[in-house]
Amino acid sequence: MNNSSCPRVNIDFTTRFLPPVFILVFIIGLVANGCGLKSLLHNWKKLKIVNVFVLNLGLADILYLLTLPFLMVYYFKTENWIFGDTFCKITRFCFNLNLYGSIWFLTCISVCRYLAIVHPVRMMGRLTVTHSVGISVMVWLLVSIQSLPDMFYSKTSGNNIVQCYDTTSSIYVEDYLKYSLGWTLTGFCIPFLITLGCYGHVIVVICRINSIDKVLKQRSLKLLFITILLFSVCYIPYHVLKNLSLWSRISRKQNICREWFNGVYIAKQISRGLVCLNSALNPLVYLHGSEDIPARLRRLLQRATQLFSHPPPTNSSSVAMAQITYEGVTQEK
Repeated sequence: MNNSSCPRVNIDFTTRFLPPVFILVFIIGLVANGCGLKSLLHNWKKLKIVNVFVLNLGLADILYLLTLPFLMVYYFKTENWIFGDTFCKITRFCFNLNLYGSIWFLTCISVCRYLAIVHPVRMMGRLTVTHSVGISVMVWLLVSIQSLPDMFYSKTSGNNIVQCYDTTSSIYVEDYLKYSLGWTLTGFCIPFLITLGCYGHVIVVICRINSIDKVLKQRSLKLLFITILLFSVCYIPYHVLKNLSLWSRISRKQNICREWFNGVYIAKQISRGLVCLNSALNPLVYLHGSEDIPARLRRLLQRATQLFSHPPPTNSSSVAMAQITYEGVTQEK
């Protein structure tokens, strides 16, 4: 259907939906990632290969979580950005670092699990903590290089009410769609296929071989479930709807209107809320990806259970014990 102008998209949904999601993610993500990072850094000298990737995953989450208060202010003010164009770009850059850094570090963890289960003898002693640190540095560089072109696109528009786009303004939307499709291929599709291949092979080996350590089996299966959850809920909907939304914006710009355009916009905003949930869900990887944190948490729970099951003596009981002791001493005298 071709019209001289398309009906305006309803943006009220964004200002109602995203702020509560950001508040929830900020609180849960900051507490969970903070506890996880504290546990990892507590034994800094004993960090193992997988723990290095888990540590970087947490740092990527913290980097994004620190920008959420500014986005809360933005959407509470009905999409009026008051912090300037440069900081708008920095905020979106941190989001991209978190998103694609998380995807690649999850991929690194899946490769480590694959090597530990499928090729345990061949890889014994060959992959060290130094290698994992070097790989982590390469991931940060790769993600930064991929995200850097996004900084050169216009991110703000308007005079009285300034918008801070998560993509770009309508002027450059055609070029941005091409960039976004390439970015989706290199930053999402390739690591996603690597992750699927690794865990697919791991499942086959686990089902065939009974001599594999049960703890390692359980940890790998739990990591597989968490990874599927993250990709299914957070990453896949966002990338599909982001590119579909960009295409619909190009169509609207050409006065080509479709009834489902408004539905795509709403679905894309929901996917934005879901993708930021990865910062609150990633701490699940701490529990099942790290080799030390689960045991430490179990010890803390045991101490807490003992504390509540055997409470310290009350003041009255202490006084009674002291009185009995005093009377016994007096009688002896």
